[in-house]
Amino acid sequence: MENKRFLTAQDVMEMLGVSLSYSYKRIRRLNAELEADGFVTIKGRVSTQYFMKRIYGLSTDKEVG
Repeated sequence: MENKRFLTAQDVMEMLGVSLSYSYKRIRRLNAELEADGFVTIKGRVSTQYFMKRIYGLSTDKEVG
């Protein structure tokens, strides 16, 4: 994936190897979590950083030291 701030359902589908409908379901769940924490979300898209953290347990931040 190129450096994107947000992933679409198509991106999620390709990354996880799941159906498009399941990708939308994951995006809705992740966005609901973000909304519960007071963040603004975009329907049908999810923050790449949050996706990587929640799905893979990875951070996209570069560590110093």
